[in-house]
Formats: sequence, structure tokens, C-alpha cells
Amino acid sequence: MKKHIYIPLLLLGLAFSVHAQQVIPIAKSDVLSKVSENNTSIKISEQDFNTAKADYRQTNTVFLPNITASHTAMATTNPLMAFGSKLNQEILTSNDFNPALLNDPSQIENYATKFEIQQPLINLDGIYQRKAAKSKMEAMSLKTERTQEYLVFEVDKAYMQLQLAYKAVDVLEKALEAANANKKLADDSFKQGYLQRADVLNVEVRVTEVQNQLQTAKSNVQNASNYLSFLMNDDAYVVYMPSDELSITTFTLDDKKVSENRSDIKAMQLATNAYEAMNKADEMAFLPRLNAFGSYELYDDQIFQGSANGYLFGAQLSWDIFQGSKRIGKAQKSKSEFEKSKLEYKQYVSKSNLELNKAKRAFIDADNKLKLTTLALQQSEESLRIRTNRFKEGLEKTSDLLIAETQYAQKQLEYYQTIFEYNYTQAYLQFLTKE
Repeated sequence: MKKHIYIPLLLLGLAFSVHAQQVIPIAKSDVLSKVSENNTSIKISEQDFNTAKADYRQTNTVFLPNITASHTAMATTNPLMAFGSKLNQEILTSNDFNPALLNDPSQIENYATKFEIQQPLINLDGIYQRKAAKSKMEAMSLKTERTQEYLVFEVDKAYMQLQLAYKAVDVLEKALEAANANKKLADDSFKQGYLQRADVLNVEVRVTEVQNQLQTAKSNVQNASNYLSFLMNDDAYVVYMPSDELSITTFTLDDKKVSENRSDIKAMQLATNAYEAMNKADEMAFLPRLNAFGSYELYDDQIFQGSANGYLFGAQLSWDIFQGSKRIGKAQKSKSEFEKSKLEYKQYVSKSNLELNKAKRAFIDADNKLKLTTLALQQSEESLRIRTNRFKEGLEKTSDLLIAETQYAQKQLEYYQTIFEYNYTQAYLQFLTKE
């Protein structure tokens, strides 16, 4: 007995919690604004760009000098080091040339402050590495732009799904209201002996079916709301209600085509340019490098002092003539990666054109389907009106009324689903053909 009481109370509590959940009206423009500010995918893409930008900054070493400073403290009795330290400190005397002191010097302390500079002059492989890093940075910038464009499209789709879910709830609530009214008529007719028990059961089955469909539609509202929350990076996961109505948008197909200026396609081209530059960098690694260098030194026998000083400068031409087969293999690898990137670019453009042609056909199909579903909706509505009036007068079978009722609800759902498909294909076409 306790079990029978507990279960209905539990269901009642769940139902109360669902109905008590906060419902917040929201416009698509508000969703777009919040997604632009808070979406995690955009933030990830921006960090990828920052990483590429930092890599590009590192290539400044091709032009800018490398400057270091150091202070070294040392004590030694090594004959050569002791003599050299005195020489650097400019404190040598004639007594220091005494062979006994040269061979067995006393401990000498030496403190050296040194400033060094290394300046690249000719570094051809580094220049091409810099070009590759710049192309990668620009490609990541375009990738961020395309991510933002995709999320605009995704918001369009998600918002339309929310609109469609609410339309389904509206249709099914009206269908349930009509089904309950017909059930009341059927119950009254059964009590008066005009209907059999089987007819009443058919009406009750219809009421149950609509109730189940309505519950599913309400779940779809929550699912669509949760997805919008995810896009906006909002952990509250409230139930949203669209303030914009689901309606047919106008669109002209014209001669829309995939543009090579589309951000993701341009990013692919820049990636190919980066691979080409890396291949040239590997080829230029076979050439010599020219670097300048210089240093300024301070010496003393006291810490952080510099009574003696000197400088040094020069240039170095270095050439790694042979490193086994390492550079040869590296150049071959970068060449293959470059050729692969060209093929991937060609494949990507081809696939984009394939998607565009498919989307165009889907749009034409949705346009034709919209005309047919509009006509079917009008016919089913009129049919239901006639059969409902005849049923009230006892001139129509219960089964025929139920069929007409079901068809009208289905045609309404099909009509709104077709509007969704029609608008979705438009949004997808605009996404594919964006420049």
C-alpha cells in the first residue's frame, strides 16, 4: 500500500520540478552576442592564434641580436690561468716573469664582467622559417574567423530547433485539448448508448498517444535550451523560450558558389604556403651562414669591479658541409609535406563544392516540400473541421474522426519541420558561400 502511494507522489514531485523550472525569453541576437563573448571554441581558437603569433615572434632572432651579460668569480693556482688573470687585470710586473713564480704562483683571484653580442647577418634558412611562421599565424587568424562564422551558423540552427520544439509543443497541446474534448463527447455518447466501449477505448488510446508525444516535445525544448546554454558557455542550463517567431525567410539561390576568399579556404592556402617556405628553409640549410660577434670585458681582483677592460669583435662564416644524411632526409620530408598540403587544399575545395551542390538540391527540395505541406495542411484542417461537425451530429465514425485528428496534427508538425529545413538549408548555403 505504501508503494502505491509513494510512486504517484514521486511522479508528482518530478512534474512539479519540471514546471517550476525557470523559463527565460531570449532573442537570437542575444544568443549571438553571448556566444561571441563566451563560447569556448572561440576562446580555444584565439589561444591557437596566440601560440602561432608567439612562434612568429621567436623568428625575430633572424634579424635581432642576441645579447648576454655575465659575471664570473674565480680563484686559481694554475700557472697558465694565474698568469692570464694578472694579464687581463693589467697588473703584471717584471717580478711576475720570475720562473719560480711562473711555475708555482700563489693563489690569484679574478672577477670578470662580460657583455657579449651575436648578430646574424646572412641566415637564409632562418628567413624562410620566418615566412613559414608568418603564414601559419595568418592561417590561425583565418581559422578563428571561420570558427566564429561556423558558430553563427550553429546558433541559427540551434535557435530554429528551439523554435521548432516550441511549435511542436503548441501543436500537441492543442491536439491533446481536442482529443480530451472528443473523449468527453465519446463518454457522453457511450452513456447514452450511441457508442460501443471499443470506440471509447480508441479515443482514450489517442489521448494517451498525444500525451506521450507532448512529453517528448517538452523534452526536446529542454534539449534545445541546453544546447544553447552550451554554445553560450552558460552552466545554468535554464529553459529558454524564443522571442523570435519561426517563420519563412526569403532567399535567392542565384549563382552562389564557393569562394576562394572564404576564410577556411584561405587558411588552407596559407598552410600550403607555410609548408612551401619550410621546404625552402630546409634546402637553404645547405648554404653557409654569416654572423657577427663581439664582446666587452671588465677584469679586477675585487668583486663587481673593473679596473681593466678590453673588447673583441669579428665575423664568422660557418658551413655545415655534411651532417650524415640528416639534412637530405629533412628536405625530402618537407617536400613531401608540401606536396601533400597542395593535394589537401585541392581536395578541400572539391569537397566544399560537393557540399554546396548538395545544399542547393536540398534547398530546392525543401522549397517544393514547403509548397506541398502548406497545401496538405490546409486540406487536413478542412477535413478535420467537417468530420468534427459530423461526429457531433452522430454522422461520423469515431475511427474516422481520430484519423482526421491525427492527420491534422501530423501535417502541422510536418509543416513546421519543413519551414525548419527550408530555413536551415538557406543558412547552410550562406555559410558555404560566405566570402
